[in-house]
Amino acid sequence: MKIRNFVHKGLKRFYEGDSTKAVPPDTVDQLRKMLAYLDEMEDPAELRALSVWKAHTPTGDRKDTWSLSVTRNRRLAFRIDAAEGENCDMNLEEYH
Repeated sequence: MKIRNFVHKGLKRFYEGDSTKAVPPDTVDQLRKMLAYLDEMEDPAELRALSVWKAHTPTGDRKDTWSLSVTRNRRLAFRIDAAEGENCDMNLEEYH
């Protein structure tokens, strides 16, 4: 599933040009793997097979998003547009 757009500008620069300036250094390798996987993924059900990334859909007002664990307190959050077959609104979020 192609990645359509990004909320986090630094994540977008990292994805498009491999610029690591605006992403935390401890997340670079993990984010590179995650973005490559999401780019090549064909079905959202494939995310459930990745227990190491703790893929889940939050509840409440975020029920239409997916969340992957990057580090202990950082998550890669995004939506899946099933009609278009694209991942969208990619965001790197920090949980406290």
